[in-house]
Formats: sequence, structure tokens, C-alpha cells
Amino acid sequence: MRTIFPRAVLLTILRPSSSASAFSLSSSNAASSKTLLASPSLQAFSLSRIARGGSLTPSALNMAKERPFQTWSYDSPCESMDWNPDSKVSLVVGDEADADLVIVGVFAPAKDEDNNEEETEEEKELGPIVLEERAAELDEKLEGMLKDLAAENGKEFRNGEEAGGVTPAARVIEGGKAKRYVLLGLGPLPKDPIDSATAMKLGASVASSIHTHKTVTKASVILPSQFTDASSIQHFSTAFYSNLYSDNRYRTGKKVEVKAETVESVSLSLPSSEDYTSAIQTGLYIARGVSMTKDIVNAPHNILNSVSLANTAMRLALESEDGCLTCEILGKDECEERGMGAYLGVARGAETEPKLIHLVYKPKGEIKKKVGIVGKGLLFDTGGYNIKTSMMELMKFDCGGAAAVIGAARAIGHMRPEGVEAHFIVAACSVGRIFICAVKCLFSSKEFIYSTRRACVVEKNMINSKALVPSDVLTASNGKTIEVLNTDAEGRLTLADALVYADKELGCESIIELSTLTGACMISLGKNICGVWTENDDLAKSIEEISKVTGDKSWRMPMAHEYKEQLKSKIADISNLGDRYGGAITAALFLQEFVSKKKPFAHLDIAGPVWDDKVGSTGFGAKLVSEWVRRQGQ
Repeated sequence: MRTIFPRAVLLTILRPSSSASAFSLSSSNAASSKTLLASPSLQAFSLSRIARGGSLTPSALNMAKERPFQTWSYDSPCESMDWNPDSKVSLVVGDEADADLVIVGVFAPAKDEDNNEEETEEEKELGPIVLEERAAELDEKLEGMLKDLAAENGKEFRNGEEAGGVTPAARVIEGGKAKRYVLLGLGPLPKDPIDSATAMKLGASVASSIHTHKTVTKASVILPSQFTDASSIQHFSTAFYSNLYSDNRYRTGKKVEVKAETVESVSLSLPSSEDYTSAIQTGLYIARGVSMTKDIVNAPHNILNSVSLANTAMRLALESEDGCLTCEILGKDECEERGMGAYLGVARGAETEPKLIHLVYKPKGEIKKKVGIVGKGLLFDTGGYNIKTSMMELMKFDCGGAAAVIGAARAIGHMRPEGVEAHFIVAACSVGRIFICAVKCLFSSKEFIYSTRRACVVEKNMINSKALVPSDVLTASNGKTIEVLNTDAEGRLTLADALVYADKELGCESIIELSTLTGACMISLGKNICGVWTENDDLAKSIEEISKVTGDKSWRMPMAHEYKEQLKSKIADISNLGDRYGGAITAALFLQEFVSKKKPFAHLDIAGPVWDDKVGSTGFGAKLVSEWVRRQGQ
């Protein structure tokens, strides 16, 4: 059913408590027009126990409260996802005389264009560090201590040659109080203002430094005049706050780690300016979007399903300033009315019903352009009957496109750019789980373990009675029929109907789509760069420029139409899978079938950069989408 909540109703009934999971919204499973306002999970847990004839002792209640997150309901899926809180550290402009950690930015000498490039880093002769303005005054006050600190750490620090490099701290007693000084490498002395890439490295490095140096309460960062561009300060702020992110939702006790827990403020020693303060705030807004993206991708599937993701979107709308974000959730009935057979075909095998999430940002004043951003919302991908044989434990990141889209919606709701109406669309569902049953057999004094897919319908060897099987034919909402050759090529099926919705029903003038779609793209571009497929040169150029500015790296890939031959079906209009080679290209060609040929459209395959094996979710895509939307109104 379609679930639309007026803002006034949300504000009155569903204002969240101090716990992010204290409320949830979900559609009733019945085909009625009722809207279920779910009670908190702890209350539901208590009531269900009493209903079964049990009693709820104080100790049992306390044990339930102490659970780090709510997954103890056997019959019902989790209906909400907690959000990690913002860092409490304040990033401000100005001088902080009482700082107990001073981070001093220093340049390496300008690069010698005639230098022998064949020399190794160890063989290159190091020139002296370049101290400018405040840094030079401070070094004189400290009787050359900063230059000595650089010299003592010359091999590792290389006089600030690498942007973001830092030295160990030097301790000085001033006025009976210990103060720590750290050098921050700014890279070779530039001819122009510091660029966005360098600014992001510096922001990330400062965040790491204030976390590393325990017991610090106030820090000051001394920067040169080359760092006075507002956009550089914005990128510094985004990277600073993004690197203070820590996911503690599923940790307890001593395992909980809060980044820079003792730090109250970090001051940038720059002239007081409203532009700088605004840039810092914008950077924080974008970092919140990145954090939202990380929260969604990091969440395990027993927490994150179509219901809890829909509730997350509803909460975004509820908390948006002046209601600039609104949210509409299309349930299975509305999707059926629209003929979304491709999306519903995939969703039939999941525990929770499909939820097509539609967040809308509308600015005040004139709207110059209406754009659509579509994200793949596969919340866990087993592969279905074409079950995955590797990386199964990572398949929660298959919602990376949806996470980037919702994260960007959060950032845009804070930034409130003028002139652009943005539609953020996610067709959320999971690929049906495969239940394995082990049967212990005794035969000839030997034990055998027999594993099989458990059959929900006895006469069929099925995941369940509804799940998609290879050879099924689905009809998308634009009338195209699709033969399913492989159930693990399911993401493009959900995207097909989401793209038709953005194009035909909403009338978006330009559309970009993000998805963790193919391993083929990862093989082509590695794990740090996403692929971009579009036939619109202007759109390709715009994404390329934004990619360089935001640090969300991308590379344009070919739309080789001769490969479309691979998508021919013997019985339907198109198949969902091509040959072994060129899989990322045929996936892009498939999606093109569901957007008007005259409309600017780009497909971004973010399968590689969405996940880092060391840290988990990277938050990739949120910055790129936020900046793309912002520029559309200019």
C-alpha cells in the first residue's frame, strides 16, 4: 500500500526519543488502507511475552534493555536502524590560546622541475621546510624547535613532502602547562591555493591526530595563506568529520571506541569570516550524508531490511528543516498497480515486503531543474538460485547505491541548494535466503551429512514458494518483457522499474543511477574507482569534474552497442544477462532500455569503491551525488 505521512502527524506522533530505534513506521501486511504505527521493539517484546502466559521479571526486563540492538524477536523483522551520532568535536575559525595540542602546517620546498625523476625518495636531497606567517613566528618564539622537530623526523616526515604526513609530538611546558606540537605536511609549496584533494588529506590527518593524542581537550591548527579559499575549508571540514566516524552500534563495553572522545574543539587559525564558518558547516552537512551512507552499508541484514530502510527515509523527512524533504513509500499494492513486475519478481523471495522509497527535496523559490537519483537497494544478495560461491559475507554492501542516494538526500536536506528539485529513489528488497538443513544419516556404520535446499513447497526444490527462478519471464513497468537467465543478475531488474518511475511518472529531466552492479567493473577499474556509462557528453563531463573535486573517483566507460546482441532472448524482449566478457557494459546497456533515449542518463557502477576490507563501508557516492544535485540548480 502507499504510505504517506503528513509532516504534522509525524511530528505529533513519531518524534523519536533519545534512542534512534525508539520509533518505527511500517506498512500493514494486510491489503487494507490502514497504516501501522509500530510500537518500540522493547514494548512489543514485553507484550508478546505476557501474551504467551509468561511473566516479565525485573531481571528479564533489564536484560532486554541491555541488548546493544533489538534483534530478539523471532517472528518479526527488525523495523528500525540506529544511526551513529555526530561527533561532539567543534571545528571553528579563530585562535585558541589554551590549546593543549598545536598542529603546525609546513610546506616542503617547491618541486624542482629539472630534478632527476629516476632518483628514489631516499636518494633525493631534502630541502628545508618552508614556514610561512604564523608558523615562522611560532618557530622563532620556540627558538627553532619546529625546524628541529622536522629534522629529527626527516626520514619519515620528509619535511612535509607528503600532504597529510605528521611528526610525533614535541612537548613544551608553557606557563606550568604541557603543550604538544605536531608538524603537518602540506606537500610541496604550491603556486596556487591548496586544491580540494590536498584539503581532504589534511582534514583527515588532523582528525587522526586529535584521536591519537589522548587527553587533548582543545587543539589549534596553524595554516598558511594558501589555505584561505572557502571551498578548500569545506573539503577540509568534510574529511575531518568523516574521519571521526566510528560505528559502535553493535559493540558493547570496552569494544566501544569513540574517536577523539576528550576533544571539545579544534580551531583553524584563519581570519574570522562568515564564509569560512559557512564552509565548515557545509562540510559537516556533507559528512553527515557520508555517515548515513556508512551506517546503511555497515548494517547487517538482520537489522537492515526493506521496512527498516523505509523507516530510515521517513525519519530523514521528519527531521528535515521546514519539511524541505518529504517521503513517500510505495508498498506492493502500489507497485503492482504500476506494473513493476521486474522489481516485484525479485522482491517475492524476501522476508519483508518491497518498499519503493521516494524522497523529494524541494527548494524555496524558482525551480530550474527536476532531477532523479536512483540507487540499487538490494539489502542482502545471496544470488538466489544462482547462489554466490564467494564473498557472501560481504553482500550486505549490495545496497551501496541506495545508501549513497539516501546519504546524499540527508546532506541536501541540510544544505538546501536553490533552483533544483531532486527525487531520490530506492527500490528496496532482499534476494531470497537459502535455508540449509543438515540431516544426519547412519549407513554402513558411517555418518553422512546430506545438505539440500529446504523445500517450502514439497514438490519443488525451492528457496520458498515465491522466489524468482532462472527462465522466469518478468514484465517491467514500461511493458518490456525480461527473460531471467540468472537470478544473481537481479539488481538491474529492480533498477529497471525504479528508472521507469523516475523517467515516466516523475518526469525527471536528468537521471543518474548508482549501483554495486557487477564484479566485471571491479576487475576493470579496481576497488577505488567507479565506472560511468552515459551517452551524454555534457553529463559525463559534469560527473568527471565533480569526481575530481569530491574525491569520489570515477572513469567513463564505453557504451558499446554491438554488445547489445548478447542481451537477445529466445522468448522475451530482452534477457537480464550477457556473455562472460563485457559484463559491465551489457549491464549498462540493459538499464538504458528503461530510460528515454532523449534524456540525459548516467549509470555509475560503484561495486569497487563502496567497501574497504579494513574499515568497512567507505561512504562512497554521497559526496558525488550531493555536489551533482547542488550544481543542477545553478
